[in-house]
Formats: sequence, C-alpha cells, structure tokens
Amino acid sequence: MDKTYKLLLVEDDNALGYLLSEYLGMKGFSITWAKDAAEAQVKTKTNVFDLAILDVMLPDMDGFELSQKIKSLNPELPFIFLTARSLKIDVLKGFSLGAVDYLKKPIDEEELVVRINALLSRLVADQEQEAHVSQYEIGEYVLNMDNFELSFKGQPIKLTGKEFDLLALLAKNKNQLCTHKEILTTVWDKNDYFNKKSLNVFISHLRKHLGQDPKLSIVNVSRRGFMLREED
Repeated sequence: MDKTYKLLLVEDDNALGYLLSEYLGMKGFSITWAKDAAEAQVKTKTNVFDLAILDVMLPDMDGFELSQKIKSLNPELPFIFLTARSLKIDVLKGFSLGAVDYLKKPIDEEELVVRINALLSRLVADQEQEAHVSQYEIGEYVLNMDNFELSFKGQPIKLTGKEFDLLALLAKNKNQLCTHKEILTTVWDKNDYFNKKSLNVFISHLRKHLGQDPKLSIVNVSRRGFMLREED
C-alpha cells in the first residue's frame, strides 16, 4: 500500500484484540485499539480513521449502537462488524445500519485483510471519481479545483491553501451543515481547541472573500459547525 491506512479496532477480548492489532500492523496498517465503546468514542473524536472494525458484543454498549454514535461523530467513516452471533437477523441489522462488511468469529486474519484491502480500494476509487469535479459554482463565484483559484465574474481572488481547502469543503456541501469535527479533521487533520480557534479566523476571511454576492453567507450553526448558504 502506498498510503498507511488508519484503522480503529474495537474489541474487548484481550487475546483477539492483541492478535488482530499485531497482524494488521504487520500488514502495513496503523492500528488504534479500543477495548470498549467509551474508549472508541474518545479516540474517534481526536483521531482521523479510514475504517472502523467493531466487535458487536462489547461490555458497555453493543457494536450496533456504537456504530451510530461513531456515525454521528464521523458520518463518512465506514465500518465492519465482527461477531460471534451468526443469526441472520443480526447480519441484516448490521448492514441496515450502514456496515460495509460483516465477519463471523472465529476470525480468519488473512480473510479480514483481503476484505479490508478490497473495501479500501473501492473507497479510493469512489473518492477519485468524486474528485473529478473541476469547479464549483458558488453564486456568482467560481471555485476552480484544477488551478486552485476563486474568481468573481472572471476576476481572480487570491486564497491561501487553508482558505481554499476550507471553501472547497463548504462548497462541496453547499446548503448542508459541515460539523466542526468534519472540517477540522479534513482541513487541519486534527480536531482540537487550537485548530477550532483558527477555523473561526478562516471563516471570517472567507466571508470577506464572498462578500460581493449578497445571496451568499457562511452560517454559524451554534456549537455544531458551519454551512455555506446560497439563497434562491
């Protein structure tokens, strides 16, 4: 793998958790191991992961409920369930909650790696296809993704790298909420207090850059995040 993918493993069984952590680490993945749901939620808040592997039967919360907690923190994070429960209804429930795969214990480590690699390859292909968008129209502005330029009626507006990345994320999700967590992990790669302070400064800069079109605004959704809004 060219990229080192970051995986969150949630498994309360010490022996299995250690075995999977070591094996996946040997296969080139960066593993963060949480032994219960509470620890998993803390790690999800402070780290950026490419995939979560969740045991269904945890001591403090079942994996199904945990998956929804994690989705509220990071809606884009895909997850795989590991379980000793083989009832068809459990498998169907897992997929209905958004799981991308479901493996029954005992776990075959080689099969797990094959499935992880296949899943990540699909996700990368989807992201590359999505990345082919060459520009976003934002009111009377155009954000060109090829030459990293914002323009207003053909006149270029100079943006810093962080300003461009932030505006691109907001433009991609125009009229939809971008949470603080999503913005900070995407643009700054880390969700912490200091970056949150910087975010407010960059939002102020973008509001000035977009100020020539009265139909545009960047709305602060209290304690949740920001929305690039375009009025009809």
